[in-house]
Amino acid sequence: MSAMLPDVLKHLEALVGFDTRNPPRAIGTGGIFDYLRSQLPGFEVRVTDHGAGAVSMLAVRGNPTRVFNVHLDTVPSSPDWSADPHTLRITADKAIGLGACDIKGAAAGLVAAANATQGDAAFLFSSDEEANDARCIAAFLAGDHGFKEAIIAEPTMCEAVLAHRGISSVLMRFKGQAGHASGADAFELSAVHQAMRWGTRALDHAKAQSHARFGGLTGLRFNIGRIEGGIKANMIAPAAELRFGFRPLPSMDMDSMHAQFRDMADARALAHYEETFRGPSLPAGDIARAEEKRLAARDLADELGLPIGNAVDFWTEASLFSAAGLTAFVYGPGDIAQAHTADEWVTLEQLANAAANYTRLLEQTA
Repeated sequence: MSAMLPDVLKHLEALVGFDTRNPPRAIGTGGIFDYLRSQLPGFEVRVTDHGAGAVSMLAVRGNPTRVFNVHLDTVPSSPDWSADPHTLRITADKAIGLGACDIKGAAAGLVAAANATQGDAAFLFSSDEEANDARCIAAFLAGDHGFKEAIIAEPTMCEAVLAHRGISSVLMRFKGQAGHASGADAFELSAVHQAMRWGTRALDHAKAQSHARFGGLTGLRFNIGRIEGGIKANMIAPAAELRFGFRPLPSMDMDSMHAQFRDMADARALAHYEETFRGPSLPAGDIARAEEKRLAARDLADELGLPIGNAVDFWTEASLFSAAGLTAFVYGPGDIAQAHTADEWVTLEQLANAAANYTRLLEQTA
């Protein structure tokens, strides 16, 4: 274990102790941000409140061209926790606490690394990643930040992840005509029937994409998460609402996919089609340059001496940095399988490994 581990655990205990659950989006500019400011002497710090619980803190020392990004918000804790989720528990091999894996463990490692080094460094802490409303990153990237590279500290088992899927969520509404269910026209007039027909077409279409590949990822991920509508069994449903999501490969055009899904509905029955959230794939931007950008991220990871891992199915804000033109990849301690779980944990070995690598990177010219 790294000699830095006690410092990492000290910071992690403090960070887990702050309630940053999101929702309810009740995070302010004090609390956890005051703690981080106090633990980063010698850094120029700017805290910005973007509203609705979205707070960012940019801490800069020297003149770096690489920024490390960490979100400080967590998902809500479930009733299945066996102890207080905001009290860090340490066993022989694990640190257990809400956010320990996703991703306060990475934040603790970066603070410890900053205090063990004196070189150029930049950290962007944010509090809205779990809200599907990336105000913090959008505002940062819209400004004159001057950074060329970004490392996003989501859990990747301390491997550099160069590619991941995008994500899109959609709300659809179907309209029908109320009437008695004994009528033969119930087949066509029911909004619920129209929604189910659309769902069958969409599922078949998504399954047909299984041949598509990019950077170790295969096929399209697709899920119909909710369908509701109608009144009772013997009435034709006058309205129905459906929510679905899909996760494309970096080589798939999201706008074209929306057009395809929209066109699968009967135009006479489709009342509303709205994309409620979009996160680009990694690499992001021009599809024709996706492989070129992936290779640039690979070269950076090789230059930094980080092991390269497989592409992943989950989404991260690394894609937002990539879309803005930065060379970006994902690297952090922990296993994504532990994220969002009751009694969430990260191994002490992963924390020590990440802190050692963060320290090494901050000792290099950034």
